[in-house]
Amino acid sequence: MELIDQHTKKIMEQCKKKSQEAGLQFDSSTLEYIVTNRDLIELGPKVMIPSLYDYWVHDLQVIAGQKIYEVYPNNPYETVINTRPAISFYNDNNPDWLNAMIFYHVLGHIDFFQNNSFFKHTRSEDFCGKALSDKREIEKIRQQLGERKRWVDYVIEFARAIDNLVGYYAELKELNREESQGSDRIQYYFGDFLKNIFEEQGINHNQYLDKVARCNHLQKELGVEAGEKTFLKEVEKEYSEFEALFERYKREQKAKPGDVFQHILENSPFLNLRQNKDAWWMKKVIQIIRDTSLYFQPQIRTKIFNEGWASYWHQHLFIKDSLIEGHRDTYAKVNSGVMVMPRVGLNPYALSFKLLEYIEESANAGKLSLEFQKIQGVEERRKFDRKTGAGKKILFDLRRNFNDSLLINYLSDDDFQDFVDRYRLFVAGKRINPERRTVEYYVKSRRGKDYRKMLNDSLYHPPHIIIEEEEQQTRSGGLYLNHVFEGKTLVKRFIPAVLTGLEYLCGGDKPKAICLETTEFEISEEDMWKMAMDSKYQPNYKKLRVVYTMKKKNLTRVVVNTEEKKK
Repeated sequence: MELIDQHTKKIMEQCKKKSQEAGLQFDSSTLEYIVTNRDLIELGPKVMIPSLYDYWVHDLQVIAGQKIYEVYPNNPYETVINTRPAISFYNDNNPDWLNAMIFYHVLGHIDFFQNNSFFKHTRSEDFCGKALSDKREIEKIRQQLGERKRWVDYVIEFARAIDNLVGYYAELKELNREESQGSDRIQYYFGDFLKNIFEEQGINHNQYLDKVARCNHLQKELGVEAGEKTFLKEVEKEYSEFEALFERYKREQKAKPGDVFQHILENSPFLNLRQNKDAWWMKKVIQIIRDTSLYFQPQIRTKIFNEGWASYWHQHLFIKDSLIEGHRDTYAKVNSGVMVMPRVGLNPYALSFKLLEYIEESANAGKLSLEFQKIQGVEERRKFDRKTGAGKKILFDLRRNFNDSLLINYLSDDDFQDFVDRYRLFVAGKRINPERRTVEYYVKSRRGKDYRKMLNDSLYHPPHIIIEEEEQQTRSGGLYLNHVFEGKTLVKRFIPAVLTGLEYLCGGDKPKAICLETTEFEISEEDMWKMAMDSKYQPNYKKLRVVYTMKKKNLTRVVVNTEEKKK
């Protein structure tokens, strides 16, 4: 692995200038490295962070990657990581024109990393430097433990088993609160307080907006501080219980950990036992795993949008670059391989790129307006064009504020149906052909609502786990976790290993019971066969609320509630 040569670096600098002229915003300092495909195999398990901590699973993944590469050799074009300065990796045999195309794509990624609000907590962090410091800290712990160093990997494994439960949005909320100019009371009023009022009294959104407008008016007229005080006096007149509820909210927020990691670090009897000589290093390792997970959370939640944004810019900028001359045919072949829309499955590059272009075109024509939404006629909708020229502004607004979920659900149902119709998208289904005795794919639906549901179901959505209150914890004897069912069940085969790790981290040699309450479904074997043979068959199934309990490495399962449902 080595830095790119000066000739290639000059091309990159020219691409930066043209990208910034087009509106992209990013730090001018970047590092570009030339790597071989073998290097990429070794970096892959570490998510392209060369300085990430060592872990035995990484070694296994490298060996597996090498075997796969021998059978299926491939040539990845680039990888970029979000750190300061931004670092990107390139294949060692790319020609200049291909490097220019890839540079525009990478600069699109960097612009997204450094301006999207979901990456706010990473903007000023040199994660590669932090990862190197963490790696050295873990290696130091291994050396100090001597023959017992294998326990470091055990704790890493236990912590990584729950790293998708990290309180990412809680961290983001706290960061937003610290940056906000509003007081804690104002934040609480327009957040949790009004949310509860909406649920209890059915206040509509227009009333909410009226209250926001009133607060803004007072702040503008009297000044921020005086305006807030006046507004809060009006709130207390309307809701006499506001102050008492705010005080209770502050106490609960201060006492409640943001995720399972924090709860274990703060409340584990084992890790906080004074006689436990291993507590100091275990806490450090767990904190490192938590910080690493928080760093990667926004990348997981913006993968589709991020790839589409980078693809949008490499297409729009490289097509105007002089380096494309003489290579248009080759570029078209390379680009089509990246941007193809598969008939079955999902290509995030192509889908997001086409969706962004469609949104830009709609905004330019004024089709995102209320006027257009009221139009019912197909031909009238097709011919509608107000020539607003607002497309680019809308795209940059989306880049600043949206993740994958928000982007996919941005368009109205009618507009999204138009998008699906334009590109002839459909939801594919699978069924058994009894005559041929094969599995075949078929067009299950061309409805925009169904296609959007398929996209939403494919998004990263970690389970919502609530740490129950002290009363429930006491009843369980240890830790009681409540999985809030949101349409997806937990993967059963992972439950024993996760609860075993939690049992150790909470109790050590004196294990505490770890309880997990979750939702499961049961379908008879006969119904399963009927579903496989007939895609339209609707089975009877049982919805179960069950509690898994891990104690002394023994797992038990108890059904606490049963409900018959029809699919």
